[in-house]
Amino acid sequence: MNPALTDFLPELVQIRHRLHANPELGLEEHQTSELVAGYLAEWGFQVTRGLGSTGVVGTLRRGNGPGAIGLRADMDALPMDEETGLAYASKNPGRMHACGHDGHTAMLLGAAWLLAHDPEFSGTAHLIFQPAEENEGGAQMMVRDGLFREFPCDRVYALHNYPGLQTGKFAVRRGAMSASIDAATVTIHGKGGHGAFPEDTIDPIVIASSIVMALQTVVARNVSPHDRAVVTVGAIHSGTVCNIIPDSARLEISMRATDPALRTALRDKVVAICEGQAASFGASVEFAWQTGYPSVINDDASVQSVREAAIAAFGPDAVEELRVPMMGSEDFSFFLDEVPGAYAFIGNGDSTGLHTTTYDFNDKILPIGATLLHRLVRDHAARPVPAET
Repeated sequence: MNPALTDFLPELVQIRHRLHANPELGLEEHQTSELVAGYLAEWGFQVTRGLGSTGVVGTLRRGNGPGAIGLRADMDALPMDEETGLAYASKNPGRMHACGHDGHTAMLLGAAWLLAHDPEFSGTAHLIFQPAEENEGGAQMMVRDGLFREFPCDRVYALHNYPGLQTGKFAVRRGAMSASIDAATVTIHGKGGHGAFPEDTIDPIVIASSIVMALQTVVARNVSPHDRAVVTVGAIHSGTVCNIIPDSARLEISMRATDPALRTALRDKVVAICEGQAASFGASVEFAWQTGYPSVINDDASVQSVREAAIAAFGPDAVEELRVPMMGSEDFSFFLDEVPGAYAFIGNGDSTGLHTTTYDFNDKILPIGATLLHRLVRDHAARPVPAET
């Protein structure tokens, strides 16, 4: 931990607990944004509000250093009830910081405090407090609102806590760090009728079942074993009683891939299978698509910067290589589509998993994450890495 953070750490923990007790869903982070903006202004940052609706950007410019770096933390909570029993548990029913965004916000505020009290810093740092990571794609909204036009960055970085990884240890990976996510609602239009006369019908439930089984071949027989992809049928909706064959059935399908080309191929194959299976029974299908987040693709030089910063601050055992990308999704990918950078994990220790009702962010990693983020800014200011062309 940076020794300069020692005196501020008790307040930083209190900030995290306050955020945890008052969770807000995506695009509703009004109190959270006010709290963040207040601290940034107090510490001498230029504060810009409103990007991506409730987003906040704190900018600190000092000296004549040419480097400009972006650091991002997500602020939103999840729509679930908390069951931790903590003294600072959620006060808002149906709202919970079950993914650690309260901790991410606090870590970035800790880095802001360090920068504000760092007389040697020379350069530009843009601290990006992003709304709506969980569902609405707040990163994309901020980009559309001109985030990197107003706040140009050579590199952009983000930290996310990782339950099961040793407390305070960092994990990085070159290339793909997470999977893309897309979803489709597939409506099968058949012909209903009495269950006693199936020959007069086109049974959409049978067709849906055939589609579900055929979709199992998308990854098994159309994706190289060296690539990573997942196709999931998460829901089937059809029918009301046992002796009536319905007119239609509906499938809810999700698709994940770590390669952009494979992402497109998955979608095309799902369409072909659904249409082909339905046609073979004399039915038709209709698609309603939800295009989700791209895969997070880390920049090699930025990953190396994270690795070097972690080792310099905490020693050679502080960072490990993530062997495979996670198959979850993360909208930091929209930032990396615009600016080179890296997304890294920080170990939350032996905690319950993310998105569970008993999860809590580990306060022990607050100063560790804040120190790394501060170190990334200082290192970049000392030897800025130019943006790739």
